[in-house]
Amino acid sequence: MLQSAIVRVTEICTRHPWYVIALALALSAFSAGYTERHFAIKTDVNELIAPDLPWAQRVKAFLSAFPQREILVVVDAPTPELVEQAANRLQQVFEANPELFLSVRQPQGGSFFERNGLLYLPTAELKNEADWLTRARVLIGTLAADPSLRGTLDALSLGLAGVQRKEVSLDDMARTLTMAAETIEAILADRFASFSWQALVGNKPAEPSDLRRLIEVQPRLDFGALEPGRAATDAIRQAAASQHLATDYGARVRLTGLIPIADDEFDTIRQNAGLNATISLLTVLAILWMALRSARIIFAVAVSITVGLAISAAWGLFLVGALNLISAGFFVLFVGLGIDFGIQFSVRYRAERHDCDDVSTALHNAAVKAGGPLALAAAATALGFSSFMPTDYRGLSELGQIAGSGMVIAFLTSITVLPALLVVLNPHGEPHSIGFTALAPLDRFLEQHRTAVVAFTILAVVLASPLLLFLPFDFNPLNLRSSKVESVAALLELRKDPQTEVNSIEIIAPNLTAADLVARRLSGLPEVSQALTLSNLVPGDQEEKLDILREFAATITPSLEPQDIDPPPTDDETITSLTSTADLLSNVAGTEPGVGADAARRLSSALARLANAGPALRKKAETTIVEPLRTLLERLGQELNPKPITTETVPRDLAREWITTDGRARVRVLPNADPDDTPAL
Repeated sequence: MLQSAIVRVTEICTRHPWYVIALALALSAFSAGYTERHFAIKTDVNELIAPDLPWAQRVKAFLSAFPQREILVVVDAPTPELVEQAANRLQQVFEANPELFLSVRQPQGGSFFERNGLLYLPTAELKNEADWLTRARVLIGTLAADPSLRGTLDALSLGLAGVQRKEVSLDDMARTLTMAAETIEAILADRFASFSWQALVGNKPAEPSDLRRLIEVQPRLDFGALEPGRAATDAIRQAAASQHLATDYGARVRLTGLIPIADDEFDTIRQNAGLNATISLLTVLAILWMALRSARIIFAVAVSITVGLAISAAWGLFLVGALNLISAGFFVLFVGLGIDFGIQFSVRYRAERHDCDDVSTALHNAAVKAGGPLALAAAATALGFSSFMPTDYRGLSELGQIAGSGMVIAFLTSITVLPALLVVLNPHGEPHSIGFTALAPLDRFLEQHRTAVVAFTILAVVLASPLLLFLPFDFNPLNLRSSKVESVAALLELRKDPQTEVNSIEIIAPNLTAADLVARRLSGLPEVSQALTLSNLVPGDQEEKLDILREFAATITPSLEPQDIDPPPTDDETITSLTSTADLLSNVAGTEPGVGADAARRLSSALARLANAGPALRKKAETTIVEPLRTLLERLGQELNPKPITTETVPRDLAREWITTDGRARVRVLPNADPDDTPAL
């Protein structure tokens, strides 16, 4: 019955080809117009999942209670001072553009942490730092009274005087001398130079986390565009360039998060679209030529698939309203699979045309012999795509609807439009039999040894099947993306630091008391490194720490706030300080061995060369060394008078990250696992 229906349809089309072609063109024009008016792509990745799923509802509830900023700006610089300055400058630019950036926040910065940062140090570490700074109050006073290159050289001379008095050894100053020498040498060599007083005061190299700042940005998204956040990400990159962060601070700015990752993925597709389309088109043309060997038949197949594509696109938009990021791939699937129906029918037509030179008779015979198998193939393909429809993953479900019906349309155009076009175009007859004669021995071999071939195949399947037990499944969608793309590479780097909270689990408790209870229970699990709540913003041992800071402030404040501030030195005065300090270093080091003496001689040479260089290099040296000093002294002055912290005194914008206005509290659980170990996560 199916075969008879196909044959009758094909015969009607071959008897009235112009009517069929006219109707096909009319349908194509109508479909193209409908597609143009209604074409839309839903670029919001959240819409790829059915919204009524329990876990999707939980995600929606969490995002409603605790809105997330979907762009993470990663700023790296050579020193803690430079990265802080670069991040602050960038944040100011964002805050000046509220139309594009709805909210901006530095989770590691802000006035609250600048004022109370010392309270978050362990008590023992705070004592050690206070003791060290107390002993160095004379140096601090010298620097505060003369915050210039001359003042830093005077402070260094005080240290060298201590070496001469045998109070400290030159080796104790080796790290300071080496840091200074490296900075001066970089300036003289016209390389980017930096100097960190924070690292110097801490008496250890800066940790990687100290050299990085994160800026969380919530942009205004345009879901009508293929890349909803592209305007925001372009503005961020433009701001980094216009503020000269690379040249002024040696800073590197990278973007990651949901929006940049998605936009970079679309951008990669767009960049490669032309090349991929060209390669695909050439490949399809090569296959068509190998199969059909006739420009007229190839033209007929191309027109047929174009008609089917136009109708299928309009029908698909009618079904789902708008394409999504997955169903948009329907166009490639339709051409790749749909054209196969045209090839199969046309190859059968060529074989029949070789046996009978009449076009109509050849088409009739092709419909008799190929119509049924093609219908079954179309049905199988359509059912395969339709099997996506029951899933809650709307991206695949809608693809199943569009592609499944599209395969039926491709089959129908192959038995209607294609035969009509072949009648009108009337390709030349086929003087030779169809097929690849070189492969005939393979046919004969398979026919003669069919039992052995089938048995061997079954045996191979049986032997290989146990390997399926060891087949791993990677459910992490991040691994589907190229690690070479900036946004993905940055996220992979960040997730190695547990404090960046890339792999956190979020829990909503009815109130802070319940959240703290959950956090305490989870913190005892071996799989958990930390469980955090708003209460973690309240430092422990505050009374003891405040006593330490009050005593420290009484001692250090006179040094930080000297009565007399020296006027800025002239260039000649700076040269004099450079020369005298270089001589002092050389004299102290003499010919003594050791890392301290070597560092002193190295710095002496660098200072002497700087004294003989131009004033521009000396000015650059002063900026490089003194600006971080001013930042350190200002920060130290702010940190001397912290206030007791409770959950009620935490700033509202910071507390809002952890507790809602109706009292619900957030628990953030961090994994104690290698982020590259998917089973452990």
